[in-house]
Amino acid sequence: MLRYLLLTLAAASFLYPFIWMVSASLSSENGLSSLTLLPVEPTWSNYVNMFSKIPLGRAFLNSVLVAVVTTGLVLVSGAMAGYALARMRFRGRNLIFYLIIFTMTLPMQITLIPNYISMVKLGWVDTYFALIMPFVLNSLSILLFRQAFMGLPQALIDAARLDGCGELRIIFQILLPNILPTVLTITILTFMGLWNEALWPLIVIRDEPTMTMPQLVTLFSVGGRAEAQLGVKIAAAVMLALPIVVLYLFFQRHFIRSMASSGLKD
Repeated sequence: MLRYLLLTLAAASFLYPFIWMVSASLSSENGLSSLTLLPVEPTWSNYVNMFSKIPLGRAFLNSVLVAVVTTGLVLVSGAMAGYALARMRFRGRNLIFYLIIFTMTLPMQITLIPNYISMVKLGWVDTYFALIMPFVLNSLSILLFRQAFMGLPQALIDAARLDGCGELRIIFQILLPNILPTVLTITILTFMGLWNEALWPLIVIRDEPTMTMPQLVTLFSVGGRAEAQLGVKIAAAVMLALPIVVLYLFFQRHFIRSMASSGLKD
């Protein structure tokens, strides 16, 4: 019972800030100082003011486009690279794998300037390419796919080859359906990371119609358009977090099962 009590307290400590944020977004400015879980002087004015001040609908579509396209490309590139590192024999395979692991230790801030210079040279500043291409290759997805493919029996691949399947067909039609929890985990983690990314869009996007939702909400909160109205800022934060919450609630069973069974093995 003590264990469940501690787990319940831990869960409540994580849930309380989000529940309060939703409640505060529905409260009047005078009621924001209260830390209750129910709205004080309930009102929709915060959301009305938010939508009247920023083009949140266009930014939402931009974020969906960028997150969906990039996540799809990450799944394709990660599956192909992970399969090559797990099942193909070639010189330098382990070295390449360790280099990929090493890149996971580097903070994104180190590569900001080189990536920005590349975007300028390619003429991709203020385009969707600048938001998508730097994230197509994902070290974590390659690692998870490699570990998942190594856990599958070699006989499955040999049987597919005997039936005349090429390597791409083996990857996408034979192997991926057998590691769906891993695929869903990579999808959720990648989508969440891309959806919440605000620093990189702030650097490469200056055209408002191309801005993503986190970028626009950040500029809205600190750029003066909110006119120091805390409730409006909180409403914008709720709108930013809502798609991720819905996505996780929909896939939580697969996500938890994958994280519980994705122990790394050599």
